[in-house]
Amino acid sequence: MESVQIRDDEVPAYSGRAGEEETEHCEMENQQDLTCTDVLCCIIFLLFILGYILVGLVAWVHGDPRRVAYPTDSHGHFCGQKGTPNENKTILFYFNLLSCTSPSVLINLQCPTTQICVSKCPEKFLTYLEMQLLYPENKSYWEYYSQFCKPNAKPAKSLAQLLLDDDCPTAIFPSKSFLQRCLPDFSTRNGSLTVGRKMLFADGNGKTRNVIELREASNVINKILDARTIGMKVFEDYATTWYWILIGLSIAMFLSWTVLILLRFIAGCLFWIFVFGVIGITGYGIWHCYQEYTNLQEHPNSTLTIYDVGIQINLSMYFRLKQTWFALMIILCITEVIVILLLIFLRKRIQLAIILLKEGSKAIGYIPSTLVYPVLTFSLLSVCIAYWAVTAVFLATSGVPVYKVTAPEGHCIHENETCIPEIFNTTEIVKACPGAQCNFAFYGGKSLYHEYITTFHIYNLFVFLWLVNFVIALGQCALAGAFAAYYWAAKKPDDIPPYPLFTAFGRAVRYHTGSLAFGSLLLALVQVFKMFLEYLDNRLKNAQNNFSKFLRCCMICCFWCLDKMLKFLNRNAYIMIAIYGKNFCRSARDAFNLLMRNVLNVAVTDEVVHFVLLLGKLLVAGSIGVLAFLLFTQRMPMISEGPTTLNYYWVPLLTVTFGAYLIAHGFFSVYAMCVETIFICFCEDLERNDGSTEKPYFITPNLHGILIKKQLAPPKQKE
Repeated sequence: MESVQIRDDEVPAYSGRAGEEETEHCEMENQQDLTCTDVLCCIIFLLFILGYILVGLVAWVHGDPRRVAYPTDSHGHFCGQKGTPNENKTILFYFNLLSCTSPSVLINLQCPTTQICVSKCPEKFLTYLEMQLLYPENKSYWEYYSQFCKPNAKPAKSLAQLLLDDDCPTAIFPSKSFLQRCLPDFSTRNGSLTVGRKMLFADGNGKTRNVIELREASNVINKILDARTIGMKVFEDYATTWYWILIGLSIAMFLSWTVLILLRFIAGCLFWIFVFGVIGITGYGIWHCYQEYTNLQEHPNSTLTIYDVGIQINLSMYFRLKQTWFALMIILCITEVIVILLLIFLRKRIQLAIILLKEGSKAIGYIPSTLVYPVLTFSLLSVCIAYWAVTAVFLATSGVPVYKVTAPEGHCIHENETCIPEIFNTTEIVKACPGAQCNFAFYGGKSLYHEYITTFHIYNLFVFLWLVNFVIALGQCALAGAFAAYYWAAKKPDDIPPYPLFTAFGRAVRYHTGSLAFGSLLLALVQVFKMFLEYLDNRLKNAQNNFSKFLRCCMICCFWCLDKMLKFLNRNAYIMIAIYGKNFCRSARDAFNLLMRNVLNVAVTDEVVHFVLLLGKLLVAGSIGVLAFLLFTQRMPMISEGPTTLNYYWVPLLTVTFGAYLIAHGFFSVYAMCVETIFICFCEDLERNDGSTEKPYFITPNLHGILIKKQLAPPKQKE
């Protein structure tokens, strides 16, 4: 066979062995000329990683994760921490919850009232004055009431002295523990909101209060509760179901592997299995939502609105509303219709996508190590996520207790000033602001480190996004290099170089870390700016007019499109880097020009192939999700030892389903990268060669004939 003659200035750098001495010599010369690309960006990337490690070490020294697990009383002591007087007092109790509606709450993120640790929440209405009247005859009232007072409190004080010393609350009311805080135990009675079957109650100060005031105060408390504490409830469910979750994720991995192997032999048959499987699982979801909706029609609490549920302490109330199941049913119906319509309109393109998937199956069959590579990607991403989460927790819990002046009425001139609890009662603030208190506000400090905590949080998030995008880019470039070696081999599989994936991975790390970091940096910047816009939207939601809201929506939409476009261009740029070894900008330019010259055919490899693979991902995730639903809701009688004490069954259910989708996405992305690489190489092949003896095509004759027949006609030759 005659040697393949490709222009020396643009010969594929990693084209594999062509089987002839001239071609091998050409490739060896080209590989010897390989140089590191985008060196400056590589240096900056390494410096950022070094800074990231230093930030993590400093946060480790200053942080205290116990502040995440335990609520803190007014003196900065943890509730429920072992080895302390509060060891058996795990719940935080607010003396005057009604004061939480004060405007200072939004500044201090703390309710301006005394907070102590208790072992349980109050279960009935009782004021301090009522307790004093009943105390002489029945001391059990004081024994019960004293649970919610400071340790040295006495029952003989007058109300005025009690308010001055702030030893006990003026009143208690039925409450339940929510995120280790005592909050009102709301319920509905004849369509009205009540607490302890009452709508009106005495506050202990001679005033009659409405339950609506309690609702507003508890809503404020719910807003200022740090979101990290919600993990305490969820942790119990994870501790109960962790092995079932691992089993479900293992099954998802096995299913993904099985599907990828079968795609090589029965791609067309598997496609129809994908189709009917997704339609069937979605149909089952519609049927189940309809059944739940029908069963809740006559349930007394199913008519509650989302507004009512928002003040409930039980998050699972959402799944007891018929509106929830009706909304889910509508969403699934729309999904079902969209899938069917796409199948109808893309039926011809889907046939071509299946042909490309079969060719991709051959490449993966010759390079089986690519099926294992997603495990490495998952491992690296897990390390990045774990480091980011641990660093964020230690940063959030850095510092010493900081105390602020709080006033119940919110009119003190010293409010929000820093104070020292030990000497607070001897200061002029007590005289200037009667009733003012020195309460714990947050953890912080005045050192240089504490002044830049917010900056470190932003840095932690930015480098995390950069690293995640880099790991994904490294995987895409390594896979593209391996599949390019398969395509540019003249005799398949004889001319495929040994260990192509390992070689491509090493080459990407050694020569192209800077280029991959450059592309990842662009994505990270766009993603950070998107998060910044969403943060501004959250903070200014009530202060925006219609025009600013419209402008904000347009900006979010534009950046979403920019993010998608960058991911698409970056992916193809990494393929060109793997083929030619050029820097990122030149590779991105060449990839863009090549795609523009084949713009009508790009949809075949990008949208249609991704749609076919999406059906496979949905089938894997949906199958695991249905099995998990049947298990966690005790609807699988054949499994006698399933989890029975879950707080929220949807926590492990969503974890398994989402995890199964991510696993399937990781494995199916190998196929997507394979097909895209083959298509890019095919377009390059058609432009550089004409099928003659001097310039034969590298693509297999059968696939070349099918692609040309399917109107993937070659574009004009480069001049």
